[in-house]
Amino acid sequence: MTGKVLRAPAVAGRFYPDDPGTLSETVKEYLGTEQERQRAFGVVSPHAGYKYSGNVAGAVYARVEIPETVVLMGPNHSGMGPFVAMNSEGSWSTPLGEVAIDESFAQKFKEAFPWAEDSTQAHQKEHSLETQVPFLQMIRPDVKIVPIVLKRLQIDAAITLGQALAETIEKVGGNVLIVASTDMTHFESQEEAARKDRMAIEKMEDMNPEGLDETVRGYGISMCGANSTSAMLHAAQELGAEECKLIKYSNSGNTTGDFDHVVGYAGLVVT
Repeated sequence: MTGKVLRAPAVAGRFYPDDPGTLSETVKEYLGTEQERQRAFGVVSPHAGYKYSGNVAGAVYARVEIPETVVLMGPNHSGMGPFVAMNSEGSWSTPLGEVAIDESFAQKFKEAFPWAEDSTQAHQKEHSLETQVPFLQMIRPDVKIVPIVLKRLQIDAAITLGQALAETIEKVGGNVLIVASTDMTHFESQEEAARKDRMAIEKMEDMNPEGLDETVRGYGISMCGANSTSAMLHAAQELGAEECKLIKYSNSGNTTGDFDHVVGYAGLVVT
């Protein structure tokens, strides 16, 4: 552990419990019974409050091995900071303790993708990556992370980013998991959300990052982490991935009872 806590939790007590014991039990419940885990190149996981999307995130994380290093990529909801904002040193904390940033990997990635800039501002209040960390901690307490948030990019930039990630993973020679954090359609009817999300999910299952971007833009799908997902898919392909499988799909209406204005949640595993 680096000693210095670079980032304190921003949404503990709102998106997930701030009491360590309660959080631990909550995550265990979403992970479910122990099952055989498989090595994965990447996953797609939602980032809403746990009562809305924790069951989808848990279903994903329950199926994959968590290696020593996990790259976390998600959307920059605040719009603060640079277009590609990362933390390359220090650590993050959650109610479950500190998680060190893999500083060696982060520096190598910045060499491969010099457009990435360090920014505490971009991460300070962002929830898309923070909500993933307790799941990683519960499965592998010694996990290290590389946090990256993105503003809306053109697909060429997202592909270039994915290529740089693949090159960095090959250079370090280890098993690295890439988490693409995203929610799907926002605040449309359950029927419309399911229709739009199915189109996007099909592109993910086809491992077609360009097709995903074209579909999201062409059909006005409010998938906030489309860039992160496209970058992850490209990196996984470059590293030899052959399959992207939908694990679980749900929406907020199952919690709120409001099926006229739902947010969709999809969990996928890339192997």
